[in-house]
Amino acid sequence: MDAREVALLTLNACHRQGGWSDQILKKQLAAAGLDSRDGALATQLCFGVLQNQILLDFYLSQFSNLPLKKMEGKVLQALRLGAYQILFLDKIPASAAVNRSVELTKAHCKNPRAAGMVNGILRNLARRVDSLPTIPKEDPARYLSTLYSHPVWLVQEMLMLLGTEETAALLAANNGRPPVTGMVNTLRTTAGDLSRALEEEGVEVSPHPWLSHCLTLNRTGELERLDAFQKGLFYIQDPASRLAVEALDPASGMRVLDCCAAPGGKTFGIALAMGDRGEVVSCDLHPHKKGLIRAGAERLGLKCVAPRTADGTVFCPEWEGAFDRVLVDAPCSGLGVIRKKPDIRYKDPGPLSALPEVQRRILANAARYVRPGGALVYSTCTLLRRENEEVVSAFLKGNDLFRPEPFSLPGPVGAVESGMVTLWPQRHGTDGFFICKLRREG
Repeated sequence: MDAREVALLTLNACHRQGGWSDQILKKQLAAAGLDSRDGALATQLCFGVLQNQILLDFYLSQFSNLPLKKMEGKVLQALRLGAYQILFLDKIPASAAVNRSVELTKAHCKNPRAAGMVNGILRNLARRVDSLPTIPKEDPARYLSTLYSHPVWLVQEMLMLLGTEETAALLAANNGRPPVTGMVNTLRTTAGDLSRALEEEGVEVSPHPWLSHCLTLNRTGELERLDAFQKGLFYIQDPASRLAVEALDPASGMRVLDCCAAPGGKTFGIALAMGDRGEVVSCDLHPHKKGLIRAGAERLGLKCVAPRTADGTVFCPEWEGAFDRVLVDAPCSGLGVIRKKPDIRYKDPGPLSALPEVQRRILANAARYVRPGGALVYSTCTLLRRENEEVVSAFLKGNDLFRPEPFSLPGPVGAVESGMVTLWPQRHGTDGFFICKLRREG
């Protein structure tokens, strides 16, 4: 099995099972036993097709007599893989891309005529690569949807918030390759010592441009195999998540509640900010995720983390008024992390309408755990106002004990006078993320 076959099977499984591409790809790579180079190619192919699926389908449909929706699933994925290589990967000859897609079609598809169709469509596309059909521009939302492969409904939402130019910048950023950022375990090492240790393992390391104790990593290979990772010298986290911890401003000796904690990155950041002195009660709804949090804390040598299984919407009497700080990183639509999980954009938007009610319930419940004078941070990894500002607004209308509190964050964010801020990939180079800080009256 080679990289293209792994990508084909992953894409087909994602389509049929509705699973997340990164999880399915990881299983397929393990089963195939590919080396690091082929594994990287399989990842690039899989993510590249998902990032550009609507655009690929637009071009493929111009060269096919059969509507794409009537094709067998693996035939369509073979076409998308071939088209992605032809249109986006300069180092792969078009002939190689076509031939391998034809071979995969023969090996995996039921219709004996499918291989001939794949061959014809892709060869026609390759011949027209310098004179591709024009994407219609009459409808700006549909044009941007096709060009950047985001659903029309999401493009329309962003156009209302950002306007045409910045919406295009956001969509382009979503299709970019996000940096891998490692947070230094300051209880065990320094940024300088960790950089040297990682470089000795072949990793390319540079300091993050504006966030302390954060390193940008390239050529990591499989992260979990790195000696520095196994020794608990760092953990992986996007800068946006770290900024939520900075807004929370935990200190040594505090008692802190992380309500929706898995996989634990913010919990670990809180514990490090506290110097591992105090207590961080780290909760998740799913019992198996408590084990993930515990394992991560043990790897990093954090003693103050107390994992718990708890439902964020259900009141726990023993916690009432018991915490100096409470973090509510609420379950959300995840539309701020499209650049890391490109298939999020294709999920059915219907169920998303129920999320704000869940978020409001979690926030209202968690607020009861803040001691007088304490603080709460509400955050999400989405860009939709109805899951962010509107949830906070509804909470404040029904609760006069809390008020938004100004805070300051490093780098391009700076002072947040309103007490709430949205981070944007195209502005800040982070995940899309919302942070709101609320102070309980003393």
